[in-house]
Amino acid sequence: MCADKVGSYDAVIVGSGVSGALIAKVLGQAKKKVLLLEAGEKLPPNINAYMDRFLMTTAKVPESPYPPELFTGNKLTDPGTINAGRPTVLSLGANGKFGDWQDPKQSYLIQKGPLPFASTYERLNGGTCRHWLGTSLRFVPRDFEMNKYADSFPNWPIGYADLERWYGDAEREIGVAADAEDQNYLGITFSRPYPMPKIPPSRVDMAVDKALPGLKIPGIGLDDLDWKVSNTPAARNSQPYQERRVCAGNTNCIPICPIQAKYDPSVTLADATRTGNVEIWYRCVASNVAVDGSGRVSGIDYIVYDGDTGPVVRRGRVSAKVYILAGNAIETPRLLLMSKNEGRTPRGVANRRDGSGVIGKYLMDHPLYLAWALAPEPVWGYRGPLSTGGIEVCRDGDFRKDRAAFRIEIGNEGWNFPIQDPDTTTVDLVNGWNVSKTGSGEPLFGAALVKELNDKLSRQFRLGFLIEQTPDATNAVTLSSTAKDRLGLPRPEITYDLSDYTKRGLAAAKTAASAIFKAMNAQEFTGLHPDNPSSFFWPSGQKKERIEYFGAGHIVGTHRMGPRADSAVDDMQRSWDHDNLYLVGSGSFPTVATGNPTLTIAALCLRTADHIARNVLK
Repeated sequence: MCADKVGSYDAVIVGSGVSGALIAKVLGQAKKKVLLLEAGEKLPPNINAYMDRFLMTTAKVPESPYPPELFTGNKLTDPGTINAGRPTVLSLGANGKFGDWQDPKQSYLIQKGPLPFASTYERLNGGTCRHWLGTSLRFVPRDFEMNKYADSFPNWPIGYADLERWYGDAEREIGVAADAEDQNYLGITFSRPYPMPKIPPSRVDMAVDKALPGLKIPGIGLDDLDWKVSNTPAARNSQPYQERRVCAGNTNCIPICPIQAKYDPSVTLADATRTGNVEIWYRCVASNVAVDGSGRVSGIDYIVYDGDTGPVVRRGRVSAKVYILAGNAIETPRLLLMSKNEGRTPRGVANRRDGSGVIGKYLMDHPLYLAWALAPEPVWGYRGPLSTGGIEVCRDGDFRKDRAAFRIEIGNEGWNFPIQDPDTTTVDLVNGWNVSKTGSGEPLFGAALVKELNDKLSRQFRLGFLIEQTPDATNAVTLSSTAKDRLGLPRPEITYDLSDYTKRGLAAAKTAASAIFKAMNAQEFTGLHPDNPSSFFWPSGQKKERIEYFGAGHIVGTHRMGPRADSAVDDMQRSWDHDNLYLVGSGSFPTVATGNPTLTIAALCLRTADHIARNVLK
C-alpha cells in the first residue's frame, strides 16, 4: 500500500467479523472512507478449499475447515509459530495429554484456570461467524436489568425498547428466518415481521414438544412453567434472500454450510466494498493503538505478514478521524493492553491511568451442559439444520435471584456432538465394542448390522443447555509475560472460573434434562468424557457429582458498557477515555444474558454505526 494513501480515511476498523462488516457497510453507504484491517486471510472466491480441508481431516471440530493448519505432522501446531494464531477445541485436553489445555506449545490461549475457558474463535476474514450455527435470538427484557433481581449483575445502560428497532434492522441485514408469534414470550415484542418465514420444525422438535405439556420439574424454580418448544430464529434462508441459496438441510451448519445458505459477514463485506468507499487489508495484524498528548487516538500500528508462518512484509501506522476496534472479546482487550504508548498509557489504552479500568475483566461465556438420549420411536435426526427449535420459556423467572437461567437448544444431529456419531456407534457395532454404551458386545454384519444401525441412529437426539454466567472481575484476559506469537506479540492469558450461581444453573440443567427425557420415555445416555478438565464437582444429596460443561463460542464482556465509573464504553460503545475510539461487539455486553449474542451484537453495531455516520463523521 502506497504511503501517500495512509491517513486519508474517515474510519479505521480493526476486524472484519460481523461487527466490523456491519459498521463498514453503513459508513461506506454514507460515503465515508473506511479501511478494515483484517488479521486473517482473504476469503477465497469459493469455499471448495475449505470444504476439502473439512472433509479430509479426521478432527471435525469447528476450526477444522479454516486456516491456519491445526496440525503439524501428528501434533497440534505450536501457536508460537503462527503469525495470527487462534484457539481450538483440540487444545482443551487433560494436563499431560494430547491437547493439554495449559501447554503453551499446544494452546494459543495461556490458560491459568482454575477452570478452562472452553470457547474458541477464528481470526479470518469474516471472523467466527464463519462457523456459527446461525441462531439469532433477541434478548428478553429482564436481561437488560438483572441488577434488580441479583446483586452480582449490573444493569445495561439501555433497555429492550432502545434496541427493538435495531433488532428489526439486524434481522433484515443478516437475513433471519422466523415467525414473530413463536417468539412472543417473556416480554419480547415486535414492531415488524421477520424478513423470511421460519425454517420448518424437525421431527426431533415435534417429539420433544409432544412430551412437554404438564411437565413438572420441582426444585429448580420452574414449578409453574408452561413448557413448550419454540422455533429458533436463524440467519439461514427459508427462501431466496441476499442471493443466498435456500437451506437444504445438510446438518453441517457448524463448522461450514456447504451451500452457503447461512449468513456470514462476507455477504455484508461484499455490499460494503461495492460502495467504493471501503478497503480491506488482509494478513494485517493491529499491534498498537497510538494515543497523542491530548488523549485522542492518532493511529493504529500494524504488521503485514506473508502466510501463516511466513515473514513480516511491512510495518506501519494508519490514521483516520475515528477508530473502531471490532475484534472479539479476547483479541480486542489484548490489543488495548499491548498499547503502552511509551508509558503514556501504562495500563493500556482505554483502561484508566488511576487503576480503575475494566479492560479484559468480566470475561463470560454460556457454559453448555450437554445431554443425550434414545427416543422410544425414530425421530430421524441428521435431517435439516443442526437445530431448528428450542425451549426458551425457561430463560427468565424469579429463580434468577438464586441461580443462572438457561435456554435449551434441541439438536438435530443425533449424537454427533456428544460422541462424534454416527462414526462411534458404527465402529462399535461392527467391532463388538461399546464406546457409545449402546452396543451388544457382539460384532454385527450384513442385515443385522443394517437393522441395528437404523434403529439406533434414527432414535438419537441431544439437548444443549446454554447457561447464564455471572460477570466476575477475576475472570479476565491479560497478556502473557512469556508466550508470544510468531510476530513477537504477547498471547492472551486467561483466568477463568464458574461462580456458585452459575454452577447452580448447570446443576438445574442436569435435573431438567433428565426430567424431559423421562417425560418422553427416552433412554438417557448422558455420560462424562474421561479426563475432561472442563468439569467440576457439585453436591447431589449426600455426595458430590461431577458435572461437565462445554464452550458455546460466546465470548463476552471484556470492555463492558455502563456508567463511567465502572465500564469501558458508553451506550454507543465509545471509549470513556478517548472520544474518537469505539470498542464494539460482545465485549461491550455488561452481562452475557440468556440468548446467543450475535443478533444483539449486530443490533448494537448498527446503532453505533448510525451514530457515527450522523453525529461524528457528519
